[in-house]
Amino acid sequence: MYLSKEVKEDIFKKHGGSEKNTGSAEGQIALFTYRITHLTEHLKKNRKDFNTERSLVSLVGKRRSLLDYLKKKDIERYRAIVKELGLRK
Repeated sequence: MYLSKEVKEDIFKKHGGSEKNTGSAEGQIALFTYRITHLTEHLKKNRKDFNTERSLVSLVGKRRSLLDYLKKKDIERYRAIVKELGLRK
């Protein structure tokens, strides 16, 4: 599977502070970004996979709402995660 336990722990350690802090907004945004890039690569090869396309749109919406929440709560953390992940905004 593309998203193993070790990959998740690495993502949360890098962006969430520790691998146990899975609830932080930064960690979840980073995880969603990783999954979005994986699904985007899959859809480049399989254009007619509409279920995956729907999942991708859902993930992008979840990430957007988390980014909006973070922007409202702490603008500096928002700017840091957007710059770190290289997101457009």
